[in-house]
Amino acid sequence: MKKFVYYSKNGLLKMMPRHYFKWNYLRLKKIENQIDINEIKDRVDYYFRKNTNFNLPKNINNIRNFKNNNSSAYYYDMMEYLYYFDPEIKISYQFGDGLIKDDIPTFIKVRSLKKLENNSIIFKLNKIRHFNFINDKIDFKDKMNKLVWRGGAYRNIRKNFVKKFWNKKLFNVGQTNVPIESVKWQKSKLTISQQLKYKFIFCPEGNDVATNLKWVLSSNSLCFMPKPKYESWFMEGRLKPNIHYIEIKDNFEDLEEKIIYYTKKTKEALDIIKNANQHVNKFKNSDCEDIISIKIIEKYLKLSNQNL
Repeated sequence: MKKFVYYSKNGLLKMMPRHYFKWNYLRLKKIENQIDINEIKDRVDYYFRKNTNFNLPKNINNIRNFKNNNSSAYYYDMMEYLYYFDPEIKISYQFGDGLIKDDIPTFIKVRSLKKLENNSIIFKLNKIRHFNFINDKIDFKDKMNKLVWRGGAYRNIRKNFVKKFWNKKLFNVGQTNVPIESVKWQKSKLTISQQLKYKFIFCPEGNDVATNLKWVLSSNSLCFMPKPKYESWFMEGRLKPNIHYIEIKDNFEDLEEKIIYYTKKTKEALDIIKNANQHVNKFKNSDCEDIISIKIIEKYLKLSNQNL
């Protein structure tokens, strides 16, 4: 149903006349006056760090020629805001997983936290997959004293994790690789509802950011993960260890002792969960999300000298 609503909405947007976007732009402007302008500016500048003018190469096409090249979710998420602008404007963008490949300011889903990337402009892309918040009705105290995880174990951090803990008593973890592998840690999938029965949930990065991180931080369970190496629209770079999540070592040597610790320290666990929920809340205002997205594109046009 979620995918049906998502694609139906974007199909309708594609058919809307330009005066609809002009009307909605004015509506958002009125709402902007009621929101903390410093918070808006802070997020715009966080996603788009560059503040100096730049020129785009001549081979960059205008958005009139913007095409859906087998990246439909990325395409729709970008077009949702490009509809507000003149079809003659030009932008550089990169869809899919992975880091920026160009040396010009480019719209992208993620960037590295290891180095300063002023040309990587984070945009809310592939949100149908990554932005899934939940309403967890199970209190932390009523959950099982174990750590749970299911997912594809194709990268070393995930492979090492499931191999080490698949049969330990404090864990219910396993890989769900496709094709199915003949290993003891290959297990059946668990739904989000099934995972919410556990106090602790592992959130490992994959090709880039951890897909399950958003719904876990919106839950009443405690997130366990190594320090993030990538960030997205979710601003993973502002998540603080032991404030928003439990940071564990990359080799997991401290994982079991921290599970035992937070099983006993309920008050500390609840404080961290509360902070995590508060971080999530800033992404739940759809009008605010729209305003920030539009302002990022406006900043791009201004710095690239596109006065259309």
